[in-house]
Amino acid sequence: MSKIIIEARDLIKTYQVGDMEVRALAGINLKILEGEFVAIMGASGSGKSTFMNLIGCLDQPTSGDYFLDSVLTSKLDKNQYAEIRNQKIGFVFQGFNLLSRTTALENVELPLMYDRHHRIKDPRKKGVEVLERVGLGDRMDHFPNQLSGGQQQRVAIARALVNEPSLILADEPTGNLDSKTSVEVFALFQQLNSEGITIVLVTHERDYANFAKRIVELKDGKIIRDRIIDKPLIASEEMEKLKSVEVNQEI
Repeated sequence: MSKIIIEARDLIKTYQVGDMEVRALAGINLKILEGEFVAIMGASGSGKSTFMNLIGCLDQPTSGDYFLDSVLTSKLDKNQYAEIRNQKIGFVFQGFNLLSRTTALENVELPLMYDRHHRIKDPRKKGVEVLERVGLGDRMDHFPNQLSGGQQQRVAIARALVNEPSLILADEPTGNLDSKTSVEVFALFQQLNSEGITIVLVTHERDYANFAKRIVELKDGKIIRDRIIDKPLIASEEMEKLKSVEVNQEI
């Protein structure tokens, strides 16, 4: 039986906005197992970004318990909190968040600078390995402005992989990409998931959520639906369909 990577127990998150208390999460209970590919969906204001911040250890709940890989995060001090985030989680953002004056390889190596335990003995070798893994072995010395949007997101995914995390969190990872490039990125996510990597992503587009194996929908800070996708879309097959359309248009 797969182990539990994420466990949220009655997570509540409130914010003070002037004299008003806004409840962004209203008691979330959720378990995500090792090797799952889960899409978090919901309209603006549903709480999905707040929830991602909590499971990514970027913020802490007002109340409730969050376990990451069986560790109760509320018991951690500030340094331990940063350490578990660095070692257990790889982040992929909508805006890529690459440093413009450093090469693809240097961007990928960056998280290893914050690993106080030096688990990865040869950062450069590891950086090369993960860039090759995402199909950018020939772009290592390129700067972000020399790469397409899809290639920049692949660099960001390689950076998320470099610390060998238990979990990849992706927040609207294709929000700045066209449809074809988006499907290519999801093909990469599906490939990584097939290798056993747990992936949780936020998306507001149902078409892209259907590439996941499970969809969790939020509304008003609560889970309103949690379902397994029996037959997820296969991104590589969708890419072939798009290529066929392009060929027919050229003819």
